[in-house]
Amino acid sequence: MRHDDPLALTVSAAIRDGDLTTLRRLLADNAGLATARIVDEHGGARTLLHVLTDWPAHRPRGAHTVAVLVAAGADVNARFQGAHTETPLHWAASADDVEVLDALLDAGADIDADGAVVGGGTPLADARAFAQWRAAHRLVERGAAVTLTDAATLGLSDRLGELLVGASPDDVNIAFWGACHGGQRECAERLLASGADVHWLPPWEPVTPVDAAVRNGFDDLAAWLRQG
Repeated sequence: MRHDDPLALTVSAAIRDGDLTTLRRLLADNAGLATARIVDEHGGARTLLHVLTDWPAHRPRGAHTVAVLVAAGADVNARFQGAHTETPLHWAASADDVEVLDALLDAGADIDADGAVVGGGTPLADARAFAQWRAAHRLVERGAAVTLTDAATLGLSDRLGELLVGASPDDVNIAFWGACHGGQRECAERLLASGADVHWLPPWEPVTPVDAAVRNGFDDLAAWLRQG
């Protein structure tokens, strides 16, 4: 259904307001609504769980809304249809909505689903790229697969050594940039000792490791990098 359809407007408002009474009534009165997609003005199609997790997320009674939609038949792993294929978990992670993230995982969401806007990766890739640290660490706690860049960005120094084995120079540079983006000096030092280039520019934006540290408020790390 179109985004300006009266039913789409009503159910979207109920989800965003945490109005579970109205949501339950709409689901009961409209067969198939739980699995319906709302098509936006650009042609992208989202599920009702995507409506819940869309930026800025953190809707009232979010976890309860997940439960109501899943009980009505919503697919917790349904993907956005359009320019990318993110699941609702990707969107919750991107918005640091830990309450809903947990509810989605409890309902069976694939913690390592691909399709992120960041390199087609997992919800963890989205969380760390957008500096959503609570969500990122919660995903790790819940068992998400961790890459070298994930470990460096989140300061998981205990995992860094094993993940560095066989890493290419590009892998090391990307992880080093991530460590600076995440304010993780210990990991940055280890990666620098492994050959990282302090002046390396990533392909996704013209931002140096120093710039990444400054942007996220890690001025002490930036000062150390400038001395190197």
